[in-house]
Amino acid sequence: MAQGDDQANAKTANHVVRIATSMSAFTQSEWDSLHSGKKDTEKLYNPFTSFSFLLSLEESDCVGGRSGWQPHHLRLETADGRLLGALPCYAKAHSQGEYVFDHGWADAFDRAGGRYYPKLQCSIPFTPATGPRLLVAEGCDSLSVKAGLSEALKIVSDKLEVSSAHVTFLPQGDVAIMEAAGFLHRTDQQFHFFNESFASYEDFLATLASRKRKALRKERREALANGISIDWLTGSDLTERVWDDFFAFYMDTGSRKWGRPYLNRRFFSLIGERMADDILLVMAKRNGRYIAGAINFIGSDTLFGRNWGCIEDHPSLHFEVCYHQAIDFAIANKLKVVEAGAQGEHKLARGYQPVTTHSMHYIAHPALRRAVADYLRQERRDVALMSDYLNEHTPFRKGDQPFSERPTSKTD
Repeated sequence: MAQGDDQANAKTANHVVRIATSMSAFTQSEWDSLHSGKKDTEKLYNPFTSFSFLLSLEESDCVGGRSGWQPHHLRLETADGRLLGALPCYAKAHSQGEYVFDHGWADAFDRAGGRYYPKLQCSIPFTPATGPRLLVAEGCDSLSVKAGLSEALKIVSDKLEVSSAHVTFLPQGDVAIMEAAGFLHRTDQQFHFFNESFASYEDFLATLASRKRKALRKERREALANGISIDWLTGSDLTERVWDDFFAFYMDTGSRKWGRPYLNRRFFSLIGERMADDILLVMAKRNGRYIAGAINFIGSDTLFGRNWGCIEDHPSLHFEVCYHQAIDFAIANKLKVVEAGAQGEHKLARGYQPVTTHSMHYIAHPALRRAVADYLRQERRDVALMSDYLNEHTPFRKGDQPFSERPTSKTD
């Protein structure tokens, strides 16, 4: 649907909402005025909601076309066309690449004679990282605009006759706003590292139980055996040759794990051109060539770990490149948090702690909505119980800086 098509646009009580089928419907200055922020402002900067990242996904055809992710970004405006807020959004023909799984809901609805797809997915494609979703323009009342965006999403969903709308990995502080608009709350779990102003990795290790410290030192020595060294590459270090090496790693992992990697080679070139200072490649080298690597994105106070791959298998190298090196970089650069991606209880032993993530869901069909609401009530209890259990089994010394005093997310 093209922006401006009456079928695609709608009105709330006080606002006009338009669907933008491309990031080109926004100017970069418009998008930068939103609460996604920029690094040179006092706002918290999240690289995944940046204009450059979202535009690169579209221009590389990782979204759009036959991908099953059709851009349907919401623009909330005044009657005279002034931008108040926005919501990154996609019409989805499947539930792949989302990391908050609703396949069971889709199957149940289809068996009952309904049609689950298409749906609306308000998220950053292929990116299980918490960040701003309800984006507010500078100078606007945040609560009012976020409430308006929540209502607008429901109205657009009904107007387009889709089954549902899903806002995933949003900050905990926005949950109550969306609950008030009638969205259902879902929780899940990730593992994050919190930098308590450590001066070094050894300073961090000092907070762990003795047995755990010894195990991690041994693991790191093992990973760097066989003549392996580690490079941190960012900014002008990110040449096309480096991207060629990393893409080979990415394709190897993606092809084995998922069957079809989501990102293509052009995407990495585009983000390398547009946001190189926001990217860290941790690359492992042996015998003069790179053999493994992980891509990370750098926010105001958070390092976001994303994709990993290798062309040689070495003991513990994955843990070194993805988790230990990320902690080293965060400490060296005074970043407060490392988000190491979705799932992975193995991260707990390496100093990452359980954190609850949040998503909100609008279900149009009353019967499906009731069934999902019942399911989510039990699931939230299960997630909370698992969080309590995992917090009792962290590698930290007993009584050392309880988790309850730690931040849950850079965007909360």
